[in-house]
Amino acid sequence: MRLRPWILSAAIACAALGGGLHSGSAQAAGFVGVSVRVAPPPPRHERVVVRPGYAWTPGYWRWNGRRHVWVAGGYVPARAGYVYRPARWYRAGADWRFRGGYWVRGRI
Repeated sequence: MRLRPWILSAAIACAALGGGLHSGSAQAAGFVGVSVRVAPPPPRHERVVVRPGYAWTPGYWRWNGRRHVWVAGGYVPARAGYVYRPARWYRAGADWRFRGGYWVRGRI
């Protein structure tokens, strides 16, 4: 079972790097099946400057298999007719679950 935290970390990294969290790709909303018992710290406040034609993807806490690690936010090209829903942690019983950021059709 020593390999399990590494697999969870790899799944999160793949989702963050290749899964469209900051790439602005047209992928459908995805769910990374990460469930931990350690509550994430409060989000960090990031200074955001409005950039026409871009959307801000806020930073979030990523679980690396041992602890939460901050992933800084960034800009992605805006998508006409879509709104970015940021990554978030939510409570599910005694566990905390992570939902990666995604694009959804609609307005703010």
